[in-house]
Amino acid sequence: MSKPAPKRKARNRNRGVLAYQQLHALVDEGVIAAKVPIEDGQFQPASLDLRLGDTAYRMLSSFLPEQSPVEQKLVVQDLFSSDMVMYELDLRKSAVLEKGHVYLIPLMEELALPRTLAAKTNPKSTTGRLDVFARTITDSYARFDEIRTGYRGRLYLEVVPRSFSIRLSAGMCLNQLRVVSGHPTVGDSELRTRHKTDPILYGDHAPLPGKDLALDEGLFLRINLKAEGGVVGFRAKKNSQVLDLSRIGYYDPTDFWEPIPQNRHETLLLEPEDFYILMSKERIRIPPEYAAEMVAYEAACGELRTHYAGFFDPGFGYGAGDLRGTPIVLEVRAHDVPFLIHDGQTFFKVLFERMHERPEKVYGQGMGSSYQFQGLTLSKHFKPYRG
Repeated sequence: MSKPAPKRKARNRNRGVLAYQQLHALVDEGVIAAKVPIEDGQFQPASLDLRLGDTAYRMLSSFLPEQSPVEQKLVVQDLFSSDMVMYELDLRKSAVLEKGHVYLIPLMEELALPRTLAAKTNPKSTTGRLDVFARTITDSYARFDEIRTGYRGRLYLEVVPRSFSIRLSAGMCLNQLRVVSGHPTVGDSELRTRHKTDPILYGDHAPLPGKDLALDEGLFLRINLKAEGGVVGFRAKKNSQVLDLSRIGYYDPTDFWEPIPQNRHETLLLEPEDFYILMSKERIRIPPEYAAEMVAYEAACGELRTHYAGFFDPGFGYGAGDLRGTPIVLEVRAHDVPFLIHDGQTFFKVLFERMHERPEKVYGQGMGSSYQFQGLTLSKHFKPYRG
């Protein structure tokens, strides 16, 4: 007879991350549009891959266009007419983006969001593992990667290769978009309850005991500095050849990366501004009713960046409910001072988000499964490391 409970359910149904089939509907309705038709391969269980446009602008610096449209910064009538653009690159023929430089690339997709929907973007996993810093900006807004409700206009991607110079071309996808209704964050109590019947975190061979689940406005995980094969991570080399993003399974890892052996103390000293690929100790499972996102490590715990990508589609580490989780690969950089970490140290946090609908397709089942069975895995451009 009580009415409050049904109202809570109704509110839940009206908030969440939009699923695969709902993204298709938004494209059909013109909410997400592009002059070049959007392809089936861009759709993921809870996100849409965004394509690079035809031109990359070499910028003097990063910026946020709080007071004006982005396009005003990109108009170049003569050599001295822009205080931001240094030169242009034609991506229709492919071009090299040099490491350490800032580029801005208009994306093919545009948005016409209703006032009931907002959006977020993040780098794809492959982008993060290559240490390519990529974040979206929109017109007249002072935040990266967040797209306000009701936004109508173009999307622009700021790209900064940090460890390797990269070759890319128009149509490639470096980041992804998810569309959100309301506030979909899942609370700690719901996660704890779910874990009892459908585990979201595994240790080596069994679900993590409920008492060991570290929850505080998100799920905390730990770093793994033990390795059966003796290698606990990789550090990007200071100098290497250009990395062509069109070449999959092509490069020898040792041309770009230094393997990091396990030491007897099970510790690792992170050198300032070096880039590392490391791995979580736990294995995570994302049920189809949820998506998840890594969030920045708290500043009070040290000047440490633990990821550059970090979005997990529904079904990651879960499959059809038959997988015992997948380790999370971390993209790590210490700032300002050397930073010592040890095996089992609490290292990062994952926020779970409720899906608006259960996706018709989930990660690893007919779509997007490059990292479903990953261990300590570099991006898909590299051959497996044989040690």
